[in-house]
Amino acid sequence: MAMKPPLTDLDITTASSGFYEGFSKFVSIGSKVSIGALIVWAIAFPEGAGAVLKSIRDTIDANTGPWYMYVVSFYIVVCLVLALIPSTGNIRLGGADSRPEFSSFSWFSMMFGAGIGIGMLTFATAEPLYHFGTNPDVIVGDATGSSADNVRSAMKWSFLHWGFSAWGSYAIVGLSLAFFSYSRGLPLTIRSGLTPLFGRALEGPLGHVIDIVSVIATILGVSVTLGYGVSQFAAGLFNITGMGWLMNLEGSPTAIAMIVCLVIVMAFSTLSALSGVGKGIKWLSNINMGLSFFILAFFLVFGSTLFAFNALFLGMWDYIIALPMMSLTVFSGDGVEDSVASQLAGWQGGWTTFYWAWWIAFAPFVGLFLARISKGRTVREYVLGAMIVPSIMCFVWFAFAGGTAVDLSLNGGAGDAITGAGQESQLFAMINFMLSPTLATLMSIVIVVLLLTYLVTSADSAVLIINTIAAAGDESPKGRVHIITWGVILTLVIGGLLLAGGLGAINTAMIIGALPFSVVMALMGIALIKALWNDARRAKE
Repeated sequence: MAMKPPLTDLDITTASSGFYEGFSKFVSIGSKVSIGALIVWAIAFPEGAGAVLKSIRDTIDANTGPWYMYVVSFYIVVCLVLALIPSTGNIRLGGADSRPEFSSFSWFSMMFGAGIGIGMLTFATAEPLYHFGTNPDVIVGDATGSSADNVRSAMKWSFLHWGFSAWGSYAIVGLSLAFFSYSRGLPLTIRSGLTPLFGRALEGPLGHVIDIVSVIATILGVSVTLGYGVSQFAAGLFNITGMGWLMNLEGSPTAIAMIVCLVIVMAFSTLSALSGVGKGIKWLSNINMGLSFFILAFFLVFGSTLFAFNALFLGMWDYIIALPMMSLTVFSGDGVEDSVASQLAGWQGGWTTFYWAWWIAFAPFVGLFLARISKGRTVREYVLGAMIVPSIMCFVWFAFAGGTAVDLSLNGGAGDAITGAGQESQLFAMINFMLSPTLATLMSIVIVVLLLTYLVTSADSAVLIINTIAAAGDESPKGRVHIITWGVILTLVIGGLLLAGGLGAINTAMIIGALPFSVVMALMGIALIKALWNDARRAKE
């Protein structure tokens, strides 16, 4: 008995006239109502909202650690296996005659800028420094905190959070959507990735709910990234200008400074989103990559070069060897405060589980964006460009920026000049220690410009992707008023959560929003495997 042909269309109802012409009212209005309720709640009742969010996060942290650890490992395995198998790795996304729209440099620049650029500037210095002080190897006694024998461990655990796990989460969503949209002709929206499992049921309420969950996860995931970004942006402006209103007495950016920086970023990003992917976003991404290479070259020439190279290659070796253990080991507390088990569980919840939720919440945006710019690539080329190469780029950044910071603190006489600064200020503190005041100011200006372009690129890409999901997969930058509306909504979400509890409230809201979408992503992986398996069976008939 011959197999049925695959589903190649979804009839997603969109409005034929009025304000929502060309958009799904269910997705657009449902997303806005859900996010609007969060904004009103966070701004009107900041203390109560902060307390409730913390309570929900504590429950999630206590019960979902194993799920996050195992499901992210599943994403990595699916991408690697499909790329390595010849029959699936050679599949061209969009058909055998399809060719890429963007050059390899622009393609990679847009992927990297949308996926991790901002966080890399914040955490490339801060995370190796933190793990240099403590990490699971230190907790169990296999290394000594803030000592030379802990450098390799610090890099290994830093690479875990910014390597294959992060990019595998993005890649699985992008690969699924690129295949079903460009090889099957389905709409470029999240529900299309589940058609082998649910079929035409996705045309109704089930599909609407999936897309609404995707929009909410995207907004919350981008909010975390932009929250950290504007915090470092404000710290950079303070480092350049010394204006007191930018920083409080504790050395952290003030709320008003972050709100002002946020408004500036979102104004530029909305203008860029109105120009579409091929213009503003593409050119900003190319600028991002050029400035990133300039700063990287600075650390290569003037940083702790030999130390950084050792940290890079030994760290990558340690990371690859230990990846299965680090990805699948779940630490459980024993209820005893300050015991080894409780410290390990606390570390994993505060770092690994948080990161996995962050990447998952960011995945509908980055994944759909990757799909949008990857038409014409083979599956193997896509996985190489969307998962392997960006991971290596992050490793290089962490080794040279973070490695230099560690070496200066350990051997270079910096003492606590870098480690004692706030997370958002550590990169600037390192620059100040390395250079004269004039050169430090000039380099800080370069970093702030790069931060601004990364922030704008991430925000405008997110707005464009949210608009695409709401428009039932229409890729054109349609509905200028809707693009502006989503830009305003994103600004209000970040601003409201900042008022409700700062970055902590944003992080907590993101972790809550990521949980349902992690299930959607797992189903997308299963659906993609099923679709490719059935295609192979059809080919044999």
